[in-house]
Amino acid sequence: MNDSLITFTGWVGSQVELTHVGEGDGVPVATFRVGSTPRRLRDGRWENGETIWYAVKAWRSLATHLAASVRSGEPVLVTGRFVAESWQKEDGTPVTRHVVVAQSVGHDLTRGTSTFTRAVAGSTVSAATGEESTPGPLASADPVDSAA
Repeated sequence: MNDSLITFTGWVGSQVELTHVGEGDGVPVATFRVGSTPRRLRDGRWENGETIWYAVKAWRSLATHLAASVRSGEPVLVTGRFVAESWQKEDGTPVTRHVVVAQSVGHDLTRGTSTFTRAVAGSTVSAATGEESTPGPLASADPVDSAA
């Protein structure tokens, strides 16, 4: 596999949009933009470079967790595959867009603090409320066997 991996920090520049693709309930997919502005020390002063905007896409549980956790204006750290999505417009014009398909996303803790809530296996997170719901009996959130 010859994927181009990328890791970057930046500020979320749009609300996380959660949609579902495919049959039935579909597979959750979240999309959002992140702006990353490099800073360089020149002649004893910090200068901002040109902001690079990344389109970020996340699938499945990462998508639902993002929608419940990340808001516009928050600092994030993103790791993922850099891919080109190609399609044709209705008029036949070809379009290519570069997207980072996220493998992991988290708040950038050099910019502030965050609180983590572990997802329980089989649970779902509501994008509207951020609350978790678990069908049936609760599974242990701790993967370590307490008898060991």
